Amino acid sequence: MTAQKLDRTLTAYRIGDPDGEFAIFDSTGSRLFPGRWNLPETPVIYASEHYSTAMLEKLVHAAIGKLPPNQHFIEITIPRGLSYEVVTKDALPGWDDRSMNAARRFGAAWARERRSAILLAPSIVARMERNVVINPAHPEFGSIETSLHEPVWWDERLFNSA
Repeated sequence: MTAQKLDRTLTAYRIGDPDGEFAIFDSTGSRLFPGRWNLPETPVIYASEHYSTAMLEKLVHAAIGKLPPNQHFIEITIPRGLSYEVVTKDALPGWDDRSMNAARRFGAAWARERRSAILLAPSIVARMERNVVINPAHPEFGSIETSLHEPVWWDERLFNSA
């Protein structure tokens, strides 16, 4: 897989608690609690191409039936010309294994080598959608912009057990 340059501006979304221990647009959480595409020594920022995918990703990591309070979202603007790499489910066998070994090895190498500013990777909870993994150690990171945070309004039916 080779880094390419975006031919358009890309928008991504991230959900978090603006008053929480870590800022919404911060990689500390992935260093302490690595996700599918990183190891502790390769912290990244996880986002999604679509707002609804960001919501699903947040729900899958929340306690069943209960979401952490004070959830807000930011819109992330990734400018035209920024470097990116795409990993597909067909190109990386085992990316969706529960062990996450294949995906973590791939993502950690991508981040450590600073091959691109963003990695477009399949979402485990929304298989037809992609997550945007952002490398804060990449030289182009500073050109990524974020909006002010806004509250997430969750539909109570998502948490209704009846």
